[in-house]
Amino acid sequence: MLTRQGQSDLGAPAPRTTHNKKSASVALVSAPSDASKIETSWAGRVPHVKQGTYADGMPFHDLEYLAFKLVLKPNSFTSRKSLFKFGKVLRAPAEQCGVEFDREDFRDAPIKLREIVFRDTKDFRLYNNAFILRRRIPYEDGFPSGEPEIVFKFRHSDIQKAAETDVRPQIRGAHRVKFKCQALPLKDRLGGMRMLFSHNVQFPRSHVGSAAGNVLQFSVLTGVFPALEHLKQSPRETISLVNGTIVEEVLQDIGSLDFGSGLKVKANVSIWRTRGEHRPLIGEFAYQIRFRDRKLLSLDAMKRAERFFLGLQYAARNYIELGATKTGVVYHMLGNAPNSHE
Repeated sequence: MLTRQGQSDLGAPAPRTTHNKKSASVALVSAPSDASKIETSWAGRVPHVKQGTYADGMPFHDLEYLAFKLVLKPNSFTSRKSLFKFGKVLRAPAEQCGVEFDREDFRDAPIKLREIVFRDTKDFRLYNNAFILRRRIPYEDGFPSGEPEIVFKFRHSDIQKAAETDVRPQIRGAHRVKFKCQALPLKDRLGGMRMLFSHNVQFPRSHVGSAAGNVLQFSVLTGVFPALEHLKQSPRETISLVNGTIVEEVLQDIGSLDFGSGLKVKANVSIWRTRGEHRPLIGEFAYQIRFRDRKLLSLDAMKRAERFFLGLQYAARNYIELGATKTGVVYHMLGNAPNSHE
């Protein structure tokens, strides 16, 4: 687990059973009185990708991000002030774990707005096979700022399967790949951790080019994303808006978290609601660590980050929506029950 004194491998080889919910998590049946007393068992044990190459000979992508997420009930978030109010929940676990939570530089941070839509087949074939396709548009001062962005991802609990799925698009314009490990609470109780591995690519809509044709046709879509070719059933089938829903995302940076050893991250709270009715769908508290080389991450800082995340689950127990993801909420809006790899 250690590569040199005081440093974390964030991925020492681990048996495949680490993907099992019981063996990969810290299960606590009652809230600890002091989050600093929580025993860590996860830090430094994210599995490695077994290296190989894609069809064009390029090596498999490796993890560059570690994102911590708490999915929250949305009803408490009714104003900018209420988003900042969630910061009070962080105080006790941060203090107990030796984490510095600083809000001073964020009091005037602007609200960020984005419009998000998901596209899929009528039978949710993409989501059922761990793919997610969405388009998002940022807004500034009430108007779109920049062009629409396409985000395509494969998200799965198996890191190797996620790495081997080549999400790169066949387009002439530039694109950006992000491979993330997402840490979330257990689906059925507080005080534990499960991992999802999200292999993403994003690019401006214009980078597809006009020659690509109607990307709402599945046959055209598979030309852009060859990873979907095996899901195609009919030359004429199309993709459409998932559950007819346009999501409005409201996101507020609320502060920074300093875990020591130079590991400092920005934390934010967001809410998703339907466009038009403003029906609250789901909320989220999140922060993420970006790294070029996992060996440079301090083991002490990673343990501190884990204790804080586990302790925060108890501190935020009245907010947390167990077993949910933001994407999953959109897919289940009309009572549909697609298969989930989340």
